[in-house]
Amino acid sequence: MSQGQPRRPQQPAGQGENQEPIKYGDVFNVSGELANKPIAPQDAAMMQTAETQVLGQTQKGGTAAVMQAAATRNEQVGVVGHTDITDIAGEQGVSVAETDVAGRRIITEAVAGQVVGQYVQATPVMTSQVGAVQQNAITIGEALEATAKTAGDKPVDQSDAAAVQAAEVRATGSNVIIPGGLAATAQSAAAHNATLDRDEEKIKLNQVLTGATAKLPADKAVTRQDAEGVVSAELRNNPNVATHPGGVAASMAAAARLNENVNA
Repeated sequence: MSQGQPRRPQQPAGQGENQEPIKYGDVFNVSGELANKPIAPQDAAMMQTAETQVLGQTQKGGTAAVMQAAATRNEQVGVVGHTDITDIAGEQGVSVAETDVAGRRIITEAVAGQVVGQYVQATPVMTSQVGAVQQNAITIGEALEATAKTAGDKPVDQSDAAAVQAAEVRATGSNVIIPGGLAATAQSAAAHNATLDRDEEKIKLNQVLTGATAKLPADKAVTRQDAEGVVSAELRNNPNVATHPGGVAASMAAAARLNENVNA
């Protein structure tokens, strides 16, 4: 079913401080500079966003999942920081392309121009333009919808609500909170969740952000400035002064980087 499937990183036996990072060459068939680079959290976030935009969701056991597992491990042992991005991945970006050939859907994923995963699905699908998603800039609404998939099970808190509000302001160009809109819904969800102890009873991000594009009265392509505004809002309202992996700020930042690579 799949070709060139990445190898899931193995947990090393030791837990010493001098533990080596998991590099791209350890889990993917890549060469050159990329092979020697540790997989960083924001590399994984970019691939998660790209997979979600092209495929509708991240693929179980796929490239983004493997990158996330490796990046999480690297962060745990202290070789990368939560906001780190590999320089070559940041400069050259990631991509996910789909092609329909003789009733088969071929999905090719790449980091810095090197193929890290290729999958073949035999199920016929409707014809689509190759790389159409990459050629069109990712909008704020689409980035929020990606968050519903990458961090959908996270209970909404004040940092999420602040990030959603900042995103809505960027999309609409107005500081006025729209009654019943995304920001208002997120704020209500955060206030409601603050009164509850059990996560099972709390309102989750996917309940707020699913179908975000249709809930915004206006939308626009994500820019670096948009992402910085949302990241700042999420950080200011998080007691730990951190963004959530795959959350609103991470999805916006990944979308901005992808858009810059598309327009380069």
